[in-house]
Amino acid sequence: MSDDTAVLVIVDGANVVGSVPDGWWRDRHGAAVRLRDALVPYATDGLPGLPGPVELVLVVEGAARGVASVAGVRVDSAPGSGDDLIAELAKAAAPERECVVVTADRGLRQRVEAHGARCVGPRTVRPLPPA
Repeated sequence: MSDDTAVLVIVDGANVVGSVPDGWWRDRHGAAVRLRDALVPYATDGLPGLPGPVELVLVVEGAARGVASVAGVRVDSAPGSGDDLIAELAKAAAPERECVVVTADRGLRQRVEAHGARCVGPRTVRPLPPA
């Protein structure tokens, strides 16, 4: 979906993947693919407190680069820092459309909030597995 009226939801792939200690470090690319696939329903259903549809962008970096986009989730591979690309995307969205960034990174939160983006934590899209 690429509707300029839909809320733009940018997911900090490295931060969200790293929020659950499930062995992601052994296969960063595979972990990013699993996250991408888990995000698909959010494109139409929205996030808690944010009805869908939304435009979802998953930003990946490092060993996770090269993950393909799928229907409902655009994947952008950062050529350098994922945080820098996320900040650029948030800045480009402002002030014309609402932007939500999914991350727990405090520094990144400050950067994107300066552009008017709202932030939510990783648990919004990646709940902890049952114990």
